[in-house]
Amino acid sequence: MEATEPKFGDLLTDALRYWEPRRIVYNAALFVVVVGRFATEWPASSAAVTFDSFVSLFILGVLANVAYCAAYVVDLGVQHSTLRESWRTQRKYLLLVGILFGCALTYFISRSIVTPPGTN
Repeated sequence: MEATEPKFGDLLTDALRYWEPRRIVYNAALFVVVVGRFATEWPASSAAVTFDSFVSLFILGVLANVAYCAAYVVDLGVQHSTLRESWRTQRKYLLLVGILFGCALTYFISRSIVTPPGTN
């Protein structure tokens, strides 16, 4: 008897159940990076507390969450392959790489927002 391929809806549900709770961890890591940059430059960084900087950080936060959705492309692609079962135990590594990459980008971008001009 031939194994039936899972339906796209089932794979998407599996991906959502895995990735969405971990989005909180991703966002928390990015938040820690921004707060850390702000704290290390204190008190000079207090000049960066402006409406414009909050809007910039909001936009960047939304873009970071759009980038997080790239995991779905990889996840759903691999789940459609014969590697589905092993992938489900290994996708934590994609999460780790995504968090580290997001933190690195956040560090450099927040540095330009938080660090006073002329001190880079």
